[in-house]
Amino acid sequence: MSEVRRDSKGRRLSTGESQDKEGRYRYKYYDAFGNRKSVYSWRLTESDPYPKGKHKDMSLREKEKNIQKGLDNDIIPNVGKMTVLELVQKYVNQKRGVKHNTQANYNFVINIIAKEAFGKKQIDKVKLSDAREWLIKLQDDGRGYSSIHSIRGVVRPAFQMAVDDDLIHKNPFEFQLATVIVNDSVTREAITRKQEREFLRFIKEDRHFCKYYDGIYILFKTGLRISEFCGLTKNNIEFDKHRIKVDHQLQRKRNMEYVIETPKTEKGERYVPMNEDVEACFRRLIENRKNPKVEPMIDGYVGFLCLDKNDMPMVALHWEKYFQHIREKYNSIYKVQMPCITPHVCRHTFCSNMAKSGMNPKTLQYIMGHSDIGVTLNTYTHLQFDDALEEMKKVYNA
Repeated sequence: MSEVRRDSKGRRLSTGESQDKEGRYRYKYYDAFGNRKSVYSWRLTESDPYPKGKHKDMSLREKEKNIQKGLDNDIIPNVGKMTVLELVQKYVNQKRGVKHNTQANYNFVINIIAKEAFGKKQIDKVKLSDAREWLIKLQDDGRGYSSIHSIRGVVRPAFQMAVDDDLIHKNPFEFQLATVIVNDSVTREAITRKQEREFLRFIKEDRHFCKYYDGIYILFKTGLRISEFCGLTKNNIEFDKHRIKVDHQLQRKRNMEYVIETPKTEKGERYVPMNEDVEACFRRLIENRKNPKVEPMIDGYVGFLCLDKNDMPMVALHWEKYFQHIREKYNSIYKVQMPCITPHVCRHTFCSNMAKSGMNPKTLQYIMGHSDIGVTLNTYTHLQFDDALEEMKKVYNA
């Protein structure tokens, strides 16, 4: 049987407690990480007097209670030394196999946090009000809603990881973003059928921009993502089956490296039907495609339909600039101004047109490659009164 340890006053010492020759008490324990820790005091209990010449401090037993309380509440002592930046970096470092756009977003968020005083804040000191105030500050500093949405999209799961690891008790970022900051993002609305026809007419008749007509017509009439369109090769256009095989997308990184990636969503791999007009556009693209001295190959893919002046595949940035210049020229000529039209507006317009035409939502979801039917159904909320009136007439005249 082990000997009962006592202090200089004959009081029994509990497990982990000890007293040195000078009379100072010590309590040894293990934190939640399994690390050996110690705390000290010149008093064992709260009723003990302070020794002469020693600074006032909590008694050893009081410190033990606080430590145990922290462990019982799943809060690890000294975890506060981990900063917000360190937590986010730890979270990001555990991500593997992410697409380069996602990795670029992670880097963007880390760079923002590294410049913020909030990034140096200890994670166990971050309260709900602190998280809200920081996001408000970001907007006050000029950050857009979409950027703040991206930042919170990384910080929130990072803090949830800390909760799951028992580092903190509650996630301070568990709130609706729209309740904190103003959503000032520009909604990418579909253009009307009349605007679409006028935009395409202008492109077709313009001496300079007419060379982009076929590609832009295809975007309007298929709903393809621009990265999917840029990744198309001759083998993806199945004229005999009147369909487009979509099983990859082409991206270009900031360092100008070209990469082939899987479609954006798990439902992105699909076949998109072609009508005769779309087939005619593809045939012209293939017929007019220049034959480079060295055929570009990206991750084993060759035969890209649209090449730039350097005989490399065109990417999203090319087409976004073409759309911008076309609209600017159009608006410099006509009093009735054309709204902002981008490759994504083409996709949104196609989706809206199909919804207005009465296409089954599940069919439209498949064609669009949406992983969530809710994304597709949201398009139906963009329909206007005239669309509702037309539907009512169909019902009453049936």
